[in-house]
Amino acid sequence: MSDTNDNATNNPRRMRILISGRVQGVFFRDSTREKAQALGLSGWVRNLPDGRVEAVVGGDEDRVAEMLSWCEEGPPDARVQNVSTENEEPENLSGFEVR
Repeated sequence: MSDTNDNATNNPRRMRILISGRVQGVFFRDSTREKAQALGLSGWVRNLPDGRVEAVVGGDEDRVAEMLSWCEEGPPDARVQNVSTENEEPENLSGFEVR
């Protein structure tokens, strides 16, 4: 009998991403939400008081890695200077929201 989970998320991963540079006021949060939704990821994104953007993304390991690569560039008007990450335990989040 085949494993019925073959089509499910193979390697679930959750990552907290902190992005610094010119990342507020350039549609970074909305663009992050759009990209995450296109990749089928769950989580959230928000501005921090110190000028950084914080995102938590969860889903398939390869798609989370693709999201991280996107965050290193951001939307066209952003100027990303630094990206730091921290792996977290996967959670059953659904959807992706701007906070």
